[in-house]
Amino acid sequence: MSQVNDQNAGLNGNGNGAASGNEAAPQLNILTQYVRDLSFENPQAPAVLRNRTNAPGINIGVNVTANAVDGSQTDFDVRLKLDAKAGEGDQTMFHAELEYGGVFRLQNFKEEHRVPILFIECPRLLFPFARQIIADVTRNGGFPPLMIDPIDFAQLFQQRVAEERARQQVQNPTQVS
Repeated sequence: MSQVNDQNAGLNGNGNGAASGNEAAPQLNILTQYVRDLSFENPQAPAVLRNRTNAPGINIGVNVTANAVDGSQTDFDVRLKLDAKAGEGDQTMFHAELEYGGVFRLQNFKEEHRVPILFIECPRLLFPFARQIIADVTRNGGFPPLMIDPIDFAQLFQQRVAEERARQQVQNPTQVS
């Protein structure tokens, strides 16, 4: 009696890891990644580069957008926008803006899972690349590289959903009789 052990056979032995039956396994693929917009302003250079004594205050803004590509049901353009400003008082030391995108293909996902994947998992995959670009551009601007801390995209998504619900309640308050 021989035993066959094929680790590439998947969960059901058919090689694709799908559950038995007609359901295909969900797949998330990155088709491409790109810099859509990059800006770095160093308005006080070179003086600010010579006279640094304290670490500047840094504010970082994050935004995520997702849209279908050409009306596709499977391909989505997800963009991660990072806005980093450093300064002391009213003096801006640097301002870096990056819009980094990726085209993702989502196949065989239930509709209710699609939006969370687009706004949580896709930006999570883009973030390390965007973070490196911001670090490089700040270093090239004469500052220490700005290493942005990891971002909790699940929390950002939950905040976005809560804000949308609150906005809908303000626009369409339920009437109690």
